[in-house]
Amino acid sequence: MNPFVSHTVRANGIRQNFIDAGNGAPVVLLHGFPETNYAWRHQIPVLAANHRVIAPDLRGYGETEKPATGYDKRSMAQDIVALLDTLGIDKVALVGHDRGARVATRLAKDHPQRVDRLVVMDNVPTRIVARELNASIAKAYWFFLFHLVPDLPEALIAGNEAKWLRWFFSDWAYDPAAISGEAFDTYVRAYSAPGAVRGAMSDYRANAVDVQQDLEDAHVRIACPTLALWGAEFEAVGRMFDMPQVWAEMAENLRAVAIERCGHLPHEERPEVVHGLLMEFLQDWRG
Repeated sequence: MNPFVSHTVRANGIRQNFIDAGNGAPVVLLHGFPETNYAWRHQIPVLAANHRVIAPDLRGYGETEKPATGYDKRSMAQDIVALLDTLGIDKVALVGHDRGARVATRLAKDHPQRVDRLVVMDNVPTRIVARELNASIAKAYWFFLFHLVPDLPEALIAGNEAKWLRWFFSDWAYDPAAISGEAFDTYVRAYSAPGAVRGAMSDYRANAVDVQQDLEDAHVRIACPTLALWGAEFEAVGRMFDMPQVWAEMAENLRAVAIERCGHLPHEERPEVVHGLLMEFLQDWRG
């Protein structure tokens, strides 16, 4: 179970669920797939000692509403902006992992005045994946393509949520048992809820629109300080792409760090390392 108090508001036309912990300069944490805001359970108490931490469930995930539309990253970024407006928060430090990093990147480009600094974790931007796609990348990103198929993933996954999630968590983590016990059970419950699998699939199915949005401002690099983190052992990111080069194409003021003995889930696999890197990056963020 999530040990933090959850809140709900209606913002950007949907009911959004989020954790709000601590006081100080605001830090927003955006989870990825196949997770929910429960993914940040290790980071929230550490960061909340000095910051106000906002950790929403993204559109289509967890306890946030799962509408039929609005999964392009511009709309999902607007969800977060609307949530911040509702909470009276102007500028934030923004942290995103995986799908959340795609939302965070779009937010930083569309609303640069709202982001003081940006952290992206184990993510290759959508347009770069599309641009570099070849047989090897397609094999590593099979799920990316499978999730684009209408309806079939939902039909095959229904009743098999635990097997589906076990494959991802075992394959994507350096230690295949890193996400086990209560943590694994929490994710199984989340993705077994009505509409949960379709919500995640809808996120992926916005891919064509996401690529078009990214191409429109590909020439614009993110100006705020940016920290790119990734697991050194994850085949589909750290081993397959030159991550410092990838993010140098995206951001002007970049620090890039590979985390050793780590797969796709640094915040869950190596939380102490991630804590140190985040606290160093946020140490002069005063709001």
